[in-house]
Amino acid sequence: MAALSKSIPHNCYEIGHTWHPSCRVSFLQITGGALEESLKIYAPLYLIAAILRKRKLDYYLHKLLPEILQSASFLTANGALYMAFFCILRRGLLTIYMANLATETLFRMGVARGTITTLRNGEVLLFCITAAMYMFFFRCKDGLKGFTFSALRFIVGKEEIPTHSFSPEAAYAKVEQKGEQHEEKPRRMNMIGLVRKFVDSICKHGPRHRCCKHYEDNCISYCIKGFIRMFSVGYLIQCCLRIPSAFRHLFTQPSRLLSLFYNKENFQLGAFLGSFVSIYKGTSCFLRWIRNLDDELHAIIAGFLAGISMMFYKSTTISMYLASKLVETMYFKGIEAGKVPYFPHADTIIYSISTAICFQAAVMEVQTLRPSYWKFLLRLTKGKFAVMNRKVLDVFGTGASKHFQDFIPRLDPRYTTVTPELPTEFS
Repeated sequence: MAALSKSIPHNCYEIGHTWHPSCRVSFLQITGGALEESLKIYAPLYLIAAILRKRKLDYYLHKLLPEILQSASFLTANGALYMAFFCILRRGLLTIYMANLATETLFRMGVARGTITTLRNGEVLLFCITAAMYMFFFRCKDGLKGFTFSALRFIVGKEEIPTHSFSPEAAYAKVEQKGEQHEEKPRRMNMIGLVRKFVDSICKHGPRHRCCKHYEDNCISYCIKGFIRMFSVGYLIQCCLRIPSAFRHLFTQPSRLLSLFYNKENFQLGAFLGSFVSIYKGTSCFLRWIRNLDDELHAIIAGFLAGISMMFYKSTTISMYLASKLVETMYFKGIEAGKVPYFPHADTIIYSISTAICFQAAVMEVQTLRPSYWKFLLRLTKGKFAVMNRKVLDVFGTGASKHFQDFIPRLDPRYTTVTPELPTEFS
């Protein structure tokens, strides 16, 4: 805490925009670079989304460009305005530092200061708890709405939704009718069909509890098919994510194309999603057999056990994101029930505070920032975030220059308040 009382005599050129002494020029350079990168991110994103959604010509002519510019300007402002206020406030570093101390609950910063002890597989435990609550809300009537409900329905299947518009008798009749249609017109055998036939042959005579709503399959087949389906989805998602990187080296390193299909992460994500679904479905069926009823509370146990699947694909990012979305969901439920107050523009305030914390870490303690976000900031600012003079910030005790020990900015003495240290080659 003693470091908070210390001050530094340097100006914003000596600390922040060390590549140019002019605040205005530095601001324009940051803005230009951020705008360029923002357009590279959002232009293809919105274009692909429009194609997939089969937008009409009117959308491309009148709405596509404004939406791209709106999102690009939003992201550009994040990088550009930070540098602007860095120069305007001059001593704003201390204020942001105080904000950082007020938010020591941030896990990575707490660990760096020794105030929080890391828990082995903590991200898995957090995911287990989050999954238990999500699946409980999913099973409850009007528990989840919108995209979250649709996503979970896609992952675990509509069979786990407690209410259906058809009766069991109608479902059995529908299954028999489908069987007759298959006899009349044989289905063309492709790879998926062969796998399905193989699974059906293994689990053909397995049991199914009367409370289970997977009328076309027995409980064993139900779990195995769920694993295969979501394993395939996870594998394909990871393959698609690696396509840009693989094709970038198509001509220089053709052998890297093999890694597109035979990569460890592909199978890890597939195993994560597949085992999550199969464990959840298997536990739900088991509890229906044991208790002889279908209860929403089963989802808590099944969801928690299914969360162990993250051992295949450990991700603090996924766990933290889903946990924060769960808090948001519970907050809005509290508002609907009249139990908690509604705060206007709360999302804007939370975003502003979160951005301040992340930028604070990017200046004062890069080692506590998520590596992927740090790379994003470097890309957004064309690498200029890395050339700040962090050595003079070490007085605050955060290890600001920990990863920049060999960097000394080339400063023009005419614009500095303290005689600058010469780079090693000139000293």
